[in-house]
Amino acid sequence: MKHVMVRYRVKPDRAAENEELVRAVYAELHRTQPDGFRYATYQLDDGVSFVHVATQTADAPSPLTGLDAFQLFQKDIADRCEDQPALTELREIGSYR
Repeated sequence: MKHVMVRYRVKPDRAAENEELVRAVYAELHRTQPDGFRYATYQLDDGVSFVHVATQTADAPSPLTGLDAFQLFQKDIADRCEDQPALTELREIGSYR
């Protein structure tokens, strides 16, 4: 199982746009329903920091890369961000439900 976290901070005037792009990714995920994939996005209380956590059971490329909405989300991410996305692989020690 693979766990990945991505954290970044957007420019204050781009937070609503970023949230809208993220919601579009979830709409496409709900339509395509990729197997063995869990994904969650959180907006921190500062309103401009976002954390994405993905868990994938299969040893395959992330299903996100094939989504049109995710490609659109990534298209101008560098311009939207104050702090660029930082990817961290996570090692699960424990989880509940």
